[in-house]
Amino acid sequence: MTEADLNVVTQIEKTAYLYPWSKGNFMDALACHYGCVVLEHIAQIRAYAIVMNAIDDLHLLNITVAPAEQGKGLSHRLMDWIKDCARRAHCSGILLEVRPSNHRALAIYTKYGFTRIGLRRNYYPHVNGREDAIVMRKLIN
Repeated sequence: MTEADLNVVTQIEKTAYLYPWSKGNFMDALACHYGCVVLEHIAQIRAYAIVMNAIDDLHLLNITVAPAEQGKGLSHRLMDWIKDCARRAHCSGILLEVRPSNHRALAIYTKYGFTRIGLRRNYYPHVNGREDAIVMRKLIN
């Protein structure tokens, strides 16, 4: 992911989420040299992920597949990239937060061996106020 990708990335973000990251959030991630990747097909961005090293764990900050591209295996390709990033950084695990209402993401994370380790109360904005976040972690072998 580069700054040149951000107009498309933020457009995907807006179609995928009710409360999307801003262009500034993505610019900050690039400026901090977080791990940022896009998946393209025929020169079109279809999905992306952002990770941050957090001492012993790699923290998954954002993983998004364009709604029209969901169900085509792109999230699995991104999860493989994330696991490779964690191994290269010698992290012992991968940490993430996910909305309890995001059933598709929960199923993918569970399939990839993530387990629930906690709950962050009122973490996400929600139409009815706030929504908790399930904290999940996967150990890296």
